[in-house]
Amino acid sequence: MSKKLSQRVHALATALTGALVLATCFSAPALAQTNWPERPIKLIVGYPSGGPVDVTGRTFARFLGEHLKQSVIVENRAGASGMLGADATAKATPDGYTLNFIASPTMTISPIVQRTKLFDPRQDFTMLGSVVNYTNVLLIGPQIPAKTVAELVAFAKTNPDKVSFGSAGFGGSNHLSAELLVQSTDAPMLHVPYKGNSPAMMDVISGKITFMFDITSTGKVFVDSGQARALAVTSKERNPSLPNVPTMIEAGITDYEVVGWLAVAGPKNLPAEVVSKLSGAIELAKRDPAFRKAVEDGGYTVDQASPKQLYERILSEYAMWERVIIKGKLQQ
Repeated sequence: MSKKLSQRVHALATALTGALVLATCFSAPALAQTNWPERPIKLIVGYPSGGPVDVTGRTFARFLGEHLKQSVIVENRAGASGMLGADATAKATPDGYTLNFIASPTMTISPIVQRTKLFDPRQDFTMLGSVVNYTNVLLIGPQIPAKTVAELVAFAKTNPDKVSFGSAGFGGSNHLSAELLVQSTDAPMLHVPYKGNSPAMMDVISGKITFMFDITSTGKVFVDSGQARALAVTSKERNPSLPNVPTMIEAGITDYEVVGWLAVAGPKNLPAEVVSKLSGAIELAKRDPAFRKAVEDGGYTVDQASPKQLYERILSEYAMWERVIIKGKLQQ
């Protein structure tokens, strides 16, 4: 072989090798997206095992897995009102194998209350779909004879040192629901934070504190047993599980609406095909009659918001709670 021909063969081989490497670089991710999911998916829940978010997340994970034809494994990373789990999701590899079953306070309240920013919910996630909504209910104990929200507000104004409300902790959904009531009525009410809903509710029942907001699904138990009275729910419409309890708007607190939600999110920059598959599977899971019955029996309503509507909801609620938190000087 001549020297010139040898050089041409070498050059051709080098070019072919380079083309093969380049083709591999571009085709491997596409292949990975096309075949996704090829292994189990991790669904992070930022709250303790056995709580309402965890129980709903595990129920949803089972139905989601059925529609993806792949296992969806729940991993609890409790702490900072769900923010530790959300932070782990935001920093995960955007390949669709790490997702977050998020509760609305994690996206719309806690990042404002906490001065130390772990993530920005408005730009660090890919919203994949809403799952369910839940409503809070104002529960009052036996020591004050108020039968309506208006009577409770009037009592607070005439007895400025006698009305207190509990919460599951500073900056939580039930804390902010009460703070919104305080700001809407200018009624003096003292916040008493607890480590969880249960001890706060026990003190409402015993009369140590006046009232608290609780999730309708758990609060209904105390209403049905007669241990507490329900004065109003926080949604615009009455809750099917408490049909005789008025809304806060019906009770005279205009422009008052607090509806919590649970949804699925992933890290930002998820591949478009993965987003499409996940969003489609989420919708199918929500339509499953067995899933709908399971969550509705738990006091939730299935939410049909699209990923775009979910993102817009986060922006709107973030702005609302930011006003409430700043006005109430609630940042820590």
